[in-house]
Order: sequence, then C-alpha cells, then structure tokens
Amino acid sequence: MGPPVTETQYHELGDFTLQHGATLRGARLAYTTYGTLNADKSNAVVYPTWYSGRHWDNEWLIGPGMALDPDRYFVIVPNMLGNGLSTSPSNTTGGYAGPRFPHVTFHDQVQAQHDLVTRHFGIRRLALVTGWSMGAGQTYQWAVSHPDVVERMAPFCGSSRTSVHNQVFLEGVKAALTADSAFANGWYGDTLPVVGLRAAARVYAGWGFSQAFYWDREYEKLGYSSLEDFLVEFWEGFFLDGRDPNDLLAMLRTWQTGDVGLTPGFGGDTEAALRSIRATGIVMPAEKDLYFPPEDEAWAVSHLADAELRVIPGTWGHFAGYGSNDVDTRFIDTALRELLARPGGLG
Repeated sequence: MGPPVTETQYHELGDFTLQHGATLRGARLAYTTYGTLNADKSNAVVYPTWYSGRHWDNEWLIGPGMALDPDRYFVIVPNMLGNGLSTSPSNTTGGYAGPRFPHVTFHDQVQAQHDLVTRHFGIRRLALVTGWSMGAGQTYQWAVSHPDVVERMAPFCGSSRTSVHNQVFLEGVKAALTADSAFANGWYGDTLPVVGLRAAARVYAGWGFSQAFYWDREYEKLGYSSLEDFLVEFWEGFFLDGRDPNDLLAMLRTWQTGDVGLTPGFGGDTEAALRSIRATGIVMPAEKDLYFPPEDEAWAVSHLADAELRVIPGTWGHFAGYGSNDVDTRFIDTALRELLARPGGLG
C-alpha cells in the first residue's frame, strides 16, 4: 500500500516458548505506533497485521479525523510472527530457520503482543482491538486470552475459527507455493520460487474478491486495462512484493489452524471461548466474502454477550477490508467511531 510513514520498532521477547512447545530464542516483535499514550494509559488501541501484511499496510484506517485518530488514540500495530519483520522463517538462523520454523498459533501471536503492551508500555487495558482477516482472528484471540484487558473489539472480514472450507482454500495456496521445483522443500536460498509465488497469486485472485466484483469488471475502475492486467499487476505484483514463501507458509499454518477454542483452558470448545469474552463488540463480515461469509460470523456473535453483527455491503468481498474502496472504508470507520463512543465491556 506504499512506504511506511513511521519507522519499524522492535520489542525483544527473549526466549519465547510457543504453545506447541518450541522455543524461539532471541525472538522479537516488530511494531510501530501512531499517536501518544495519555497519562492514564487509557487510549491504547491494538491493530494487528494480516496474512502477508506489514504495519504500513494498516495505515489506511489511521489518520486525522478518522476513528483511529492519532490525536486521540495511541494505535499500536504489531507485525505477526512470521510476516518477515517480526521473527520469521526468513530472518531466523539456526535450527528453526526456513522451512523448519515451528508452528505459531493465534494464541502465540497474542501472547507476544500482550508482552509488548504490558511489559514495554505498561498498559493494563485496551480501548479497542481491531483488525482485518488474520487481524480479525487476533482480535478474537485477544478478547479470549485477555478478557480483563480488552474493552472493545471490532474484527472485520475474519473469524474466531477457521472454517473447513477456508482450510481447503489455503491448501490450494500451499500447493501452489510448494509445487514449484525451485521451492526445493523450502531450501531455496536467495533464489525465490517465483513460479510458485505467481501461481499462489492466481489461486488467491479467485477468492479475494467476489464473483460480482468480476462480473461488474470492477478491476477496470481501479485502472487495470484487462482481467489479465489485473491478475499480473495487482495479484502477482502483490505476492512478489517482498513476500517470502516460507514466511507465507508459516502464516498460512497459523491461519489454517485458527480456533479460539484451542486457547489453554477451553479444551477445544469454541463456543465456551466466545462466551468468555467481556468486550463490547461490532463484528463486521463482508456481504460477499468467500473466506469468511456473514453466516459464520452470525454464529460467532450469537455466543457473544455484547456484540452487534454489522455486514459490510457491496461486491468487494474479502477485500472490503483492504482499504482500496472508499465506501467500505467509510463503513468500517463509522462502526469504529460508534463503538469507541460506547461504554467498554469492563465497566
């Protein structure tokens, strides 16, 4: 989405033990912040990144006059473990380098972020946690893992549990990345498997936007001269923009196994995990999202104590949450503004 406005900062996690037992030694969490933390530390917002996204990709929802106005809120954007900036396959040395990088869960992602929020900033409550796609999954995970910290939650175009259908889609992305002979079981060195990256982009292209988006040739309104131009310049260009295949596969595994019911203490009971959430929420699926359809989020909201389902209308599907469509951006921003005006769930 463009160059970063603010510099990348790093929080040292030390030897960080993951949910499944592996320890990332000398782990660190890349992040950036917008705005100033107030005296009582009550204006903090956490806005996690998404699959392959970096912190600057979230800047479209932050700015003067918006709900996430840096003059009012201290917005923390942590980069997921595995995204190439935080500890990832591409920047890890030793036994866990490259394809040997261990399984990182949503619970692990949030524990790393919680360490940043509490140990580094000394924040005890968050005014809001919000995020798109995998950022929405982290939003749900924050509210389950730390119900006494999160006042409000606004996941958009994402879910608390990755559906079986979504898992199947991700198998297609995984197969495309790994089928390239240059992938070499993940030991490709400095020569990226470009054929696999381009193939993964084309798998994604049929899912990121809705059937109606393509029927209406919305890509032409974005300045692309043909469907092939859109597939090459937008989609293939997206995957070739600094994305490392092992990083993509690590994040894919986090996404594919996502389920707040797997949070320690819930024994796989997703409904119980959702019922434990105290945060006031607005949950925003997109009307034609092929990954996270509104009915999935209606199910989740039915188990939340204080949450509203608000469906983003239109044809943009999952990418309603990407920041390229002003109508969808205004819809999300309006919901955040209304949510922040409501009392938080912690009293």
